[in-house]
Amino acid sequence: MSMGVNLRKVGGFRKVGSLRTVRGLRKVARLTRRSPRVDLSHPARSPLGSSVVKCVTYRKGVRQSTARDDDLVEAVTRVRKDDDGFVWLGLHEPTEAEFGDVAELFDLHPLAVEDAVHAHQRPKVERYGQSLFAVFKTVCYVEHAELTATSEVVDTGEIMVFVGRDFVITVRHGRHGSLGPLREQLESTPEQLAQGPAAVLHAIADQVVDDYLAVTEAVQNDIDEVESEVFSPTGGRTADPGRIYQLKRELLELKRAAVPLGRPLQVLATQPMRVIAPEIQAYFRDVDDHLKRVADQIAAFDELLNSILQAHLAQVTVAQNEDMRKITAWAAIVAVPTMVCGVYGMNFDHMPELRWQYGYALVMGVIATACCALYRGFRRNGWL
Repeated sequence: MSMGVNLRKVGGFRKVGSLRTVRGLRKVARLTRRSPRVDLSHPARSPLGSSVVKCVTYRKGVRQSTARDDDLVEAVTRVRKDDDGFVWLGLHEPTEAEFGDVAELFDLHPLAVEDAVHAHQRPKVERYGQSLFAVFKTVCYVEHAELTATSEVVDTGEIMVFVGRDFVITVRHGRHGSLGPLREQLESTPEQLAQGPAAVLHAIADQVVDDYLAVTEAVQNDIDEVESEVFSPTGGRTADPGRIYQLKRELLELKRAAVPLGRPLQVLATQPMRVIAPEIQAYFRDVDDHLKRVADQIAAFDELLNSILQAHLAQVTVAQNEDMRKITAWAAIVAVPTMVCGVYGMNFDHMPELRWQYGYALVMGVIATACCALYRGFRRNGWL
């Protein structure tokens, strides 16, 4: 769809669809009142619980002061009329009804809209006409006082980004990964925002990968803790293998978020795109380098956890073998008096030393001597 058609659509949406917009906003407000869950992870989040987190216009990297930041139609009309700047619209878990007018206004592809609403997508980058659609998996380290076999270590979410010549739409899923601090950071460096929507896309990708690095460092502390426990003097008996398996599961969650992002970042860094200037692509290559570091750390952690688990199983096997040797040694010692007493317990009249005055003392002496000899032999061989 051409830019002129889009502008006509914006004008019609403004004039004819204003009543529908008001009704839609009222419907959103009613739905919000029924749902008490509101993300207040950052002050930019609307206290009303609407899916619209922020709608801001930028010109030459400077935020434009308006009477109403969330008047999307007015902002888009002004930007396209002046052919200068771009609009950054932030959404949080929008419904199909809430996102429908936005998709119509910006002429977003239905497949991308469906992915943005329903989430649970792999990291990817797709081109639809003159716009770009990117999916990032966000991660957050879940603090815990003690790692157990059921502890949640890594929590994941998603950020979908629509990028056009004059707009950026971010759709966030999950209760972490707020883009409010990132928006404030970018606004403090107007020269970066002046490069357009591609600069926002790069900043989001950079923040997502930086979060990967932070989570891997936190997970390493948990791995070090488990490793110290396993290789402690009593690790073979007291270490919980469930903690190791739990760390491997959570590491797999991190791997599913980080590793598939490698190919999309390579596409953003190497393939020519209309909405990304060549000078911005160099910054995506830097983000890709950081992601490769994360992938290497995840692979190393996985190998280390496998080694820790195998070492723990080997320690358990050794401990069991030691227990079996001790049981066998004591059974051999007990077998001596059992055998002697069994022999003299038989009902025969003619047995050696049966009626001798010192027969009992002799038998007990023989039993004690044999048991002591066996005990010293087992101790010398490390069985006891």
